[in-house]
Amino acid sequence: MNEYLSFAKKIAIVAGNIMRKYFKEDNGEDYKFDNTIVTKADKEINDYLIEEVKNNFPTHSVDGEEKQFGKSKYVWVCDPVDGTAMYARHIPIAVFSLALVIDGVSTVGVIYDPWTDNLFSAIKGCGAFRNDNKINVNNFNLEDKKSVSNFDMWPNADYNIYNAIKELGKKTYFVSIGSVIRGCCCVANGDFNLAIFPGTTHKNCDIAAAKVIVEEAGGMVTDLFGNEQSYDKSINGAIISNKVVHNQVVETIKQLLDNKK
Repeated sequence: MNEYLSFAKKIAIVAGNIMRKYFKEDNGEDYKFDNTIVTKADKEINDYLIEEVKNNFPTHSVDGEEKQFGKSKYVWVCDPVDGTAMYARHIPIAVFSLALVIDGVSTVGVIYDPWTDNLFSAIKGCGAFRNDNKINVNNFNLEDKKSVSNFDMWPNADYNIYNAIKELGKKTYFVSIGSVIRGCCCVANGDFNLAIFPGTTHKNCDIAAAKVIVEEAGGMVTDLFGNEQSYDKSINGAIISNKVVHNQVVETIKQLLDNKK
């Protein structure tokens, strides 16, 4: 696993360099079939990962947000640039995310924030780190005055979480920083105590690395209804928390979440 982690960290640093390269110039902003933004950095990083996996672990596969390769129980699940809408507007929020998922289980994860040079990483069973420093979630309840939570929402999401956010927002201060993965890092690092994500189709790319990092920091990551899920396929949304608030959030969502479209 240490070999896999070293590989993932190397990819992350190169990805960060690519993100910085295009950040202040024309980043090739374009729109995919689902009207989400893709940039030169997304494509270049995804292509780079595939080539490196082919060269180093040819029996493994890649499930990138922009491109896939192969089929294996060892899957490198990647979001090359999470927070692309911010990145395309030259707002420094976006991060790189990569996980090694084995038989559906997130086993190794890295998330790199190139703007602050913070590399979050974890191996399942070995703790979570920011650079070389061990990190832990906080222990705040939703009602705590220090409680800050993140949410993502968009009009064509399969789940409408607005009513649940409105209710939970009576207890915690909600923000939407523009990158669910960066929000997950805030949970792992103890800055936030909750993140809620309604993504489903191919959104395992957003949560796979966060799953192992947040849980190794002492938190909890499930689908929107409190269930475990596989991260080598589409997911059923995600609740990412410090564990303390998890059951309360699950119960609120079960009561107030609009049915899937």
